[in-house]
Amino acid sequence: MSVAVGDPAPGFSLPDTDGGEVGLDEGAGAPARIVAFWCNHCPYVQAWEARFDAIAREYSDRGVVTVAICSNDARVQPADAFERMVERAAERRYAFAYAHDATQEVARAYGAERTPEVFVVDAAGRVAYHGAIDDSTDPDAVTAHHLRDALDAVLAGRSPAVPSTPPVGCTIKWSR
Repeated sequence: MSVAVGDPAPGFSLPDTDGGEVGLDEGAGAPARIVAFWCNHCPYVQAWEARFDAIAREYSDRGVVTVAICSNDARVQPADAFERMVERAAERRYAFAYAHDATQEVARAYGAERTPEVFVVDAAGRVAYHGAIDDSTDPDAVTAHHLRDALDAVLAGRSPAVPSTPPVGCTIKWSR
């Protein structure tokens, strides 16, 4: 079961592709935080990758902290091994932290099931939005900007008009 909108966001501290650690507390005091379940291999992640990075870049100027977390078991999906994550983050020059959840505990705590799957956490540390980045893998066909709308609402001190949408993507590759 997923963390519900209004629930406190589970904390975490994970190794990131920059060689440090990143956690939910890093964004303490931020007006909003994005926690995204992510990976290298998923064609859905790849379809949203540039748009998500653009959102991270744009909203970082407004104080939003973004962390993408790969929880996939590299034995099941070798393209998502930590070393491959480091390579991809360096190649793409992500505007967000890219963290490795080797134990899959963070994915379980959030109830994440897909990549990509996003959670917006408000300044009080509560989940304000959960779901998809927007409504289409095709950037030219997007009609609903779920993540942007949720961030705009939270930054304006409001609850998002649409607090949850079904995430669309590959399933998280769980350890066996």
